[in-house]
Amino acid sequence: MTTRLANLTRPASGTDYQDRTRRRRVGFTFAGLGLMLAMVALVANLVGADQLSAGEASDAASTLAWSFGVNTVAFGTIKLGIAIVLTGILVRLWLRVEGVRESLPELKAKAEPHIETGAISTPYGSASAGKTAPESLAIHTMAKRMWGPMLVMGYMAVLAGLVVSFVWAGDPADVALASWTQGLQFLGEGLLLAGISFLLGTILASLREGGGEVQVALGLTVKTLNMPKTAKVFVGLLALGVMVSMLQFVLYLVVANGVGNPAAWLAWLGPLREVGLGLILSAVVMALVTIGDVLGFQFDRIKEIVTTGN
Repeated sequence: MTTRLANLTRPASGTDYQDRTRRRRVGFTFAGLGLMLAMVALVANLVGADQLSAGEASDAASTLAWSFGVNTVAFGTIKLGIAIVLTGILVRLWLRVEGVRESLPELKAKAEPHIETGAISTPYGSASAGKTAPESLAIHTMAKRMWGPMLVMGYMAVLAGLVVSFVWAGDPADVALASWTQGLQFLGEGLLLAGISFLLGTILASLREGGGEVQVALGLTVKTLNMPKTAKVFVGLLALGVMVSMLQFVLYLVVANGVGNPAAWLAWLGPLREVGLGLILSAVVMALVTIGDVLGFQFDRIKEIVTTGN
């Protein structure tokens, strides 16, 4: 599975960087489909509001039940589009690595090779210098293995919730069906965001590996940025967010089994599931900040190689 995913994101040697991948087109398609589904849900909710105004509470509840499912699938579909575009960015990243590997020998200053080892300080944080490419960190290995399964499981959970929402529409007063719909769909949304987060982690892993490969190919000191604090916060927020998303699903199942006062449980389970998604989105912010720092560090390293030859 890991090998297949690597083949999806790392192009074969010699691939033309000008070749357009299908990922951008497919990503746009999913984003457009998600937006259309969101519009369908909006129209359905307007119909539901009109039904409420006309005193047709039962019909309104039925309409709002299935529109909830459609609306959540809309967001999930857009997230899937984002993930597909990110895989395209990974392909472009590796093409950039190959381009730098081929062009840098002609650009770097002539100098006697000098290998440094040990800890070094940079404007982007602490780094290490050595003779070999850095080994993958545990979080990088996990990210490369988990982004695909997370996306697949997440979208399946969202679609399963959609199916249940249509059943719920036939009996809007059924608390169990309402709980299954919301629990499944927001578990799916959390897993989709986790898949996107793991894709960002894979981008960080590729930057680390690619930077090491280029420096090794040149026979120079391999300088690698140590794991930034923002990356550590990213891992913590992601783990906490996924746990909260799983917890809300379990608690919705508790409500579905008739434990306690359903109205009281549902009053705070809604905000809890949003907290889970918020934590994962905060992790995404930390990952993006880290990517910016790593790109800055690598740009400075390339500039150093060009100007000093070491």
